Amino acid sequence: MSARKSNMHFGIDPRTREIVIGSLRIRLPESRWMRTLIGVLLIIGGLLGFLPVLGFWMLPLGLLVLSHDSHFVRRQRRRFAVWWATRKMRRDGRR
Repeated sequence: MSARKSNMHFGIDPRTREIVIGSLRIRLPESRWMRTLIGVLLIIGGLLGFLPVLGFWMLPLGLLVLSHDSHFVRRQRRRFAVWWATRKMRRDGRR
C-alpha cells in the first residue's frame, strides 16, 4: 500500500475509484452516467431523510459521489475540507 492510500480517511481515491470513509472502501461504477445517477439518487434520498429508511447521511455521500465527475461540486468539497481542517487546527490550538 502506498502512503497516500493509508493516510486517506475521507474522499474518493482517484486511482482505484473507491469512496473512502475511514477504513471503509466502496467501489464506484466505471460508467460516468451511473455514478451521476447514484449521486443524484443519494441526494434525493437525503432530502427525504425524515422518512424511516432514508437518512440525512445520504446528502454528503451523494455530493461525494458527484464530486468525482463534477468540477463545481469537487471545488466546493475541497473548499469545505480546507475550511474544516483550518477550523480544527485553530480549535486545537495549533497554527
